[in-house]
Amino acid sequence: MHALVVVSHPDSQSLTHAVARSFAEGVAASGEHTTEIADIAAEGFQPAFNQADRAAYFLQEPLPSDILREQERIDRADALVLVYPVYWWSFPGQLKGWIDRVFSNGWAYDEAPDGTLGKRLGRLAVHLIGIGGADGGTYARRGYDKAMRTQIDHGIFDFCGARVVTSEFLLDVNGQAGASHIVTARALGGHAFAGAASGGVDLPEVAELPS
Repeated sequence: MHALVVVSHPDSQSLTHAVARSFAEGVAASGEHTTEIADIAAEGFQPAFNQADRAAYFLQEPLPSDILREQERIDRADALVLVYPVYWWSFPGQLKGWIDRVFSNGWAYDEAPDGTLGKRLGRLAVHLIGIGGADGGTYARRGYDKAMRTQIDHGIFDFCGARVVTSEFLLDVNGQAGASHIVTARALGGHAFAGAASGGVDLPEVAELPS
């Protein structure tokens, strides 16, 4: 099976990129699966939803060529993995724009004139890994984790029919937890496709997230 790992961070030496690479190494360690890492910052993906995107949304014009390329990458994958830093309790702007443009009407879902919705990504397993500086207590106390899962897991992926297998926040990266997140990411990658079958991933004790 094949996983597309989309990473959104401008610094290739960042923890975000290290986590993405570690996840991919975990997938590859089984010897049975493959990965592609899509570094959308290095690739210069343009996130702004534009007039061509709007015309494609209304099915008046074909999709722009850069969007077709992204959709083809996802179509080749059995799993989509998003690895990103948490900015203002959400995706970075570039990754949100990637979703805005790539998850288009007629590909990710069908929206009929009468408002009927068809979900088109039911075959796709999704793994979400957010990396944040605050600790887990802050996320739980303020409800940030629940809010993000509502808007992302449900609001984006359930809307399109995709199954969210992994939804993790690797937190407190400015404290003592940073190094352990590399171990966690590798464990998540190693169980990526097994987790898709069972509906979840059991992390080893060494990789538990901070409370």
